[in-house]
Amino acid sequence: MGPRNGTSISEFVLLGLASCPATRRLLFPLFLGTYLATLLGNLLVALLIRRDPRLHRAPMYFFLAHLSLADVGFTSATAPTTLGTLAFGSRAVPYAACLAQNYIFIAFGVLENFLLAVMAYDRYLAVCRPLRYTAVMSPGRRWGLVGASWGLALLHALLHTLLLACLPFAARPRLRHFFCDLRQLLALASGDTWPNHAAILAEGSLAVLGPLLLVAGSYGRVVATLARLPAARGWRRALSTCGAHLATVALFYGTVIGLFLRPAGSYAPWRDMVATLLYSTVSPLLNPFIYSLRNQEMRGALWRALGRGPAPLGA
Repeated sequence: MGPRNGTSISEFVLLGLASCPATRRLLFPLFLGTYLATLLGNLLVALLIRRDPRLHRAPMYFFLAHLSLADVGFTSATAPTTLGTLAFGSRAVPYAACLAQNYIFIAFGVLENFLLAVMAYDRYLAVCRPLRYTAVMSPGRRWGLVGASWGLALLHALLHTLLLACLPFAARPRLRHFFCDLRQLLALASGDTWPNHAAILAEGSLAVLGPLLLVAGSYGRVVATLARLPAARGWRRALSTCGAHLATVALFYGTVIGLFLRPAGSYAPWRDMVATLLYSTVSPLLNPFIYSLRNQEMRGALWRALGRGPAPLGA
C-alpha cells in the first residue's frame, strides 16, 4: 500500500484471540457452530417470511425479515476473520480490508439498532392504536421506514470510516481484538483523533440513544396498555413476548452504550472484546428464537413450507 498521511502501512495485526494452537482448535468449532447456527436461523426466518403470503403482508414480519438480514450481515462482518485466525493462525489483516470490515460492522450494527426501534413502534401501533394500525402501516410506510433505516445506517458507517481513513498509523499496528474495532483503531492512530471521538459522542450518541428512547417509550406504552386489559386469553403471552424482546434489546443496547459512549480514558481492550462478542454473536444467534421461531405463525409457515399443510394445533 502507498503512504497515507506520512505513514506506510499495509496491514494490521490482530492479537485478540488465543495464540496457543490447542486453544484455537478448541475455539474454532465453537465459533463455527455459532456462526452457522446464526446464518441458518436468520436466513430461514427471512426465507419463510418471503415465501409465505400471510407473513409477507404483515408489517411485523416484514420488519422481522429485514432484521434477520441485518443480523446475517452484522455477524458476517467479523466471523470470517475470526474463523480464519482460529483455523490458520493468521493474524494480519490488509489495510483496505480492515477499513471495509469496520464499515460493514458499523453499518449493520446501526441498521439493527434502527430496525429494533421500527419494530417497537410497530408493536406500539398494533397494541395501543389497533384501529389506525392498518392505515398507518401501509406498504409505502413500511418501505419508507426500512429504506430510511438502511440509508441512515450506511451514511453513519461512511462518516466514521472516512474519518478513520484520514488518520496515520505506525507500521503494522497491533490490535488487541479479534477484528478491526473502531475504538482500538483510534487508540493506535498517530494523528489527532479529536474529530473521530467528537463524531462518536455527537452523531453516534444520536444514532444509538434516539432509537433506544423510541424503543423504551413504545414498549412502555405497550406494557401499560396490556396491564389495563382484563385477564383475557393471550395477554400474558403477549406481555411475555415483549419481555423477551426487551431482554435482547437490553443486551444489545447495554453493550453498545458501554463501548461507544464512555470517555476515551476508560478504554479497556479485553473488556471491549468480551462486550463485542456478546452483542455481535449472542444477540444475532438468539434473535430468530426470541422473535419468531417460538411464534405460532412462524411455526405454521415452516410447516406449510415443508409441504405438510396447515400446522397442527400447538405446533
